Amino acid sequence: MGTIVERKRKSGGVGYHAQVAVKRDGLSHRETKTFDRLPAARAWIKKREHELGQPGALTSAKVDDPTLADVIDRYVKDSRGSLGRTKAQVLTAIKGFDLAEKRCSAITSAEVVAFAAELSAGRQPQTVGNYLAHLSAIFAVAQPAWGYPLDPAQMRAAQTVAKRLGLTAKSSMRERRPTLDELDRLMTHFGEVRTRRPGTIPMQAIIAFALFSTRRQEEITRITWGDLDEDGSRILVRDMKNPGQKAGNDVWCELTPEALAIVRALPRPAARIFPAGTDAISAAFTRACAFLGIVDLHFHDLRHEGVTRLFEMGRTLPLAASVSGHRSWQSLQRYTHVRQTGDKYAGWKWLKVLTKPV
Repeated sequence: MGTIVERKRKSGGVGYHAQVAVKRDGLSHRETKTFDRLPAARAWIKKREHELGQPGALTSAKVDDPTLADVIDRYVKDSRGSLGRTKAQVLTAIKGFDLAEKRCSAITSAEVVAFAAELSAGRQPQTVGNYLAHLSAIFAVAQPAWGYPLDPAQMRAAQTVAKRLGLTAKSSMRERRPTLDELDRLMTHFGEVRTRRPGTIPMQAIIAFALFSTRRQEEITRITWGDLDEDGSRILVRDMKNPGQKAGNDVWCELTPEALAIVRALPRPAARIFPAGTDAISAAFTRACAFLGIVDLHFHDLRHEGVTRLFEMGRTLPLAASVSGHRSWQSLQRYTHVRQTGDKYAGWKWLKVLTKPV
């Protein structure tokens, strides 16, 4: 028996969400479609229930031409490597749009462009571009891997159109760097939090380590004591982010003296050096910035600050890359246009505080 649910759209209109669910001979199938008019939704339910009642139709509908949502589920299930938090979140979000209810054979470039236009309401063009980029991975795999009629050419055409219409854009490079005053306020705040609640995340050490090691947030949470080189001059960064590769991309990176001193001063209650999750770190950092009135500062900006510092201290491209882990020196070019020279963190009081052995 089909069902219809009335839904309010972001545009202010109303859509009728029709669903057909059939279970027979050990097989189950569910599909949904949204209509602008109630009679059209009723007619579609009647038509699909009749079609699915034909011999072999249930098996064919489930296997040969599934909905985009079903393909996304299979992609997530069959992916052996980690999808990454952002990609997983985006794919889950896409399943909540009308496009995910459509069958593979019905998805054209026009459908994808319409999806991009719907996304653009309340989202930046860079964000819409990221959504389409993650969705394109589904199109690239579905047909050659599983034989589903999802045409990669339609996705490529849609991305071209979306770009020319201004619906998508490349992410702009951030140039935000924390000031010494902002860092001082953050460190003071987290010190007070730690004093009141000793069991909280050691955000002071995490912030300082992120800055001096140039490590990304996810990399910091994965590092174990066993990843330290014997003499402490290097650290093994597991699953380092790199275009086209992440899982299994383990890289030895030089550890600056300041980062090593911070690590050596920490207790060893667990296998991981910083036993905290990325969500907890992000939430703590974001809340602190909001509380302190620090505007538009992201945790990832600490890495940018750390890499820029290396060049300000006179490091060459190869020497800076040995710390940051960049494979392409071209990626480091943005950091080389320094406005000052020397180390502004020389004598930084918080380094002395954090390097006292516990």
